[in-house]
Amino acid sequence: MIVLDYRDKRPLNEQVAEKLMNLIAQGGLSPGDKLPSVRNMAVDLSINPNTVQRAYAALEEKGYIVSVTGRGNFVSEEESWRKNLRSEMISEFESVTRRVMTAGIGKEEALECVSRIYEE
Repeated sequence: MIVLDYRDKRPLNEQVAEKLMNLIAQGGLSPGDKLPSVRNMAVDLSINPNTVQRAYAALEEKGYIVSVTGRGNFVSEEESWRKNLRSEMISEFESVTRRVMTAGIGKEEALECVSRIYEE
């Protein structure tokens, strides 16, 4: 389900949250799906349960998941998370675009690259 990159400088909880967010956005996890328990996810990833708990808390705060006492964590059935995801993705795209421009890649070359990606 999730593979962590230990060479990545970001904290593990951010990586876990991002991977789950991507799974939700891509339809790998559907609204109402139950997430693995904190303990099971921690065992599967060989990380501390507190790390998983922090990732789940961040996702819950953003509206991607909901916690049901005594039952576990579930993908939110509300659509509010889609707005958050779209906003985050646009922000990330803008950041990458600025780096591309700083690297001296021209507008035409950048647009050609984006066009190829959309054609795939």
